[in-house]
Amino acid sequence: MKYIHQAQYYETDQMGIIHHSNYIRWMEEARIAYMDEMGFPYKCVEEAGIMSPVLSVQCEYKSMTHFGDRVCIEVSLRSFKGVKYEISYVMKDEKTQEVRAAGLSSHCYLREDGRPVNIKKALPELYEKMMLALQEAAR
Repeated sequence: MKYIHQAQYYETDQMGIIHHSNYIRWMEEARIAYMDEMGFPYKCVEEAGIMSPVLSVQCEYKSMTHFGDRVCIEVSLRSFKGVKYEISYVMKDEKTQEVRAAGLSSHCYLREDGRPVNIKKALPELYEKMMLALQEAAR
């Protein structure tokens, strides 16, 4: 899936470039949009009493993004094991296709009490959609 983010003035630092912390926020935006496009919005997961916290996040900065730039974030499911999953992100300038950053976030599914939950059993429809997304990402 591709998600477009328009770089905002408030996201810039003193040097006039996008501050590095914003790329992590953009990854979050893109992940939520990815789940929407998958047909199982994150809100539906929460309404089922399941949370999906971030376990880790990595981001490699390749080139600078400036105010007004449009960044295309390519999102794909990298791995999924029923409880844990990883999502990869490639952030490119929409016009030049120059890579601005690349990232990876890992997540898990937990019940409201903090215990791990297997999505295959708890939300089989989401499990099927994630397995399909994993197959599509492998192509």
